[in-house]
Amino acid sequence: MVELKISESRDLTRIERIGAHSHIRGLGLDSALEPRAVSEGMVGQTAARKAAGVIVQMVKEAKIAGRAVLLAGQPGTGKTAIAMGMAKSIGLETPFAMLAGSELFSLEMSKTEALMQAFRKAIGVRIKEETEVIEGEVVEIQIDRPAAVTGAASKTGKLTLKTTEMETVYDLGAKMIEALGKDKVQSGDVIAIDKASGKITKLGRSFSRSRDYDAMGPQTKFVQCPDGELQKRKEVVHCVTLHEIDVINSRTQGFLALFTGDTGEIRAEVREQIDTKVAEWREEGKAEIVPGVLFIDEVHMLDIECFSFLNRALENDMAPILVVATNRGITTIRGTNYKSPHGIPIDFLDRLLIISTQPYTEDDIRKILDIRCQEQDVDVSEDAKVLLTKIGVDTSLRYAINLITSAALACQKRKGKVVEMEDVSRVYELFWDVKRSTQYLIEYQNQYMFNEATTIGDEEDEGGNNMMV
Repeated sequence: MVELKISESRDLTRIERIGAHSHIRGLGLDSALEPRAVSEGMVGQTAARKAAGVIVQMVKEAKIAGRAVLLAGQPGTGKTAIAMGMAKSIGLETPFAMLAGSELFSLEMSKTEALMQAFRKAIGVRIKEETEVIEGEVVEIQIDRPAAVTGAASKTGKLTLKTTEMETVYDLGAKMIEALGKDKVQSGDVIAIDKASGKITKLGRSFSRSRDYDAMGPQTKFVQCPDGELQKRKEVVHCVTLHEIDVINSRTQGFLALFTGDTGEIRAEVREQIDTKVAEWREEGKAEIVPGVLFIDEVHMLDIECFSFLNRALENDMAPILVVATNRGITTIRGTNYKSPHGIPIDFLDRLLIISTQPYTEDDIRKILDIRCQEQDVDVSEDAKVLLTKIGVDTSLRYAINLITSAALACQKRKGKVVEMEDVSRVYELFWDVKRSTQYLIEYQNQYMFNEATTIGDEEDEGGNNMMV
């Protein structure tokens, strides 16, 4: 008797890259904005998450604009994670733009122009327009395919649509037949056809045809058969950002510049004309402004010119919510010789609502490591998790997270299926953390080139400054 070998099959539904914050799904708050212990990938930082939740709620209700929020805390305390959670909680309707402070100095445009473009990316315009649509459930599609004798004969056909009250047959041309085939429209689908453009939108599958197949995919959406007349006027809402409108109106290639990324500097006259037009639409009720969120990470990298620009930009009528993050203490403001908290000028700090993040506890680190192990699809034994938690407490959370994948590879090398303590110990010896690396440099500093350290520990060097260890 032949023995059958059944090979293991892995789930390939998730093919996205696993990033540092790919496990974040939101802020992990309940309906009363109270933080749950572990939810949506968020652990700990209850006070900071609650404060961020209040900001998100005000953004959703359009009750806040032109304000700035500072996420301040030590490295590795979840500032960027909270910002990512805010982005996920806000939803797709509200614009969210991200920017690193150092990006401004590596672009081919001026710093203030880059900041202005970032600001306008975070301001949405919801444009409303009325259009005539044909909406109904597909009863039958008949396509006549004539014998291609000369090759010039085109397809023709008939489309039967119905609502709960009426049923009508429409003649189809070649373009409509091609569009129906492209969207894989079949009998039982509920569709909407824009009369002006001929665009077909598949709304879902009719509930009356839900038992046509024994099994259906999770992406199948069921909707009710439309009622009333087939042809009706509908209000269509388009959501775009002010930056997208700027680009379309300023470049010779029009909207294609959005895909090439070659937006360049946009003239102030173009922006003024667009702002005037948008203001007219607002007065006529055709459009409304949706203030979004602009997140600037490592804000201490901005210089005094950028902070002056931000001060002025936040006073604009159409300013978004500005969220900035930094892990610096009292340090020099870039572009000056003056020191200030977080490297931010005092006048700009006065505008900020400051949300402080605290170091994670040992229990929080353990829960975060559990989530990361699950996200990276790595089976880790209980003893190994205890060791990783101890390493995270003694060194840093980021170092402990980095060891997960390395330990999984070490486990794979010895043909194991579960990461054990020996795998973690092995990669701990292979890859050093900051403390061990710094201690090694102190011991062997004389053997390195261009070494400027003359003292060990926290003693002052010749210039009167403390050496950072």
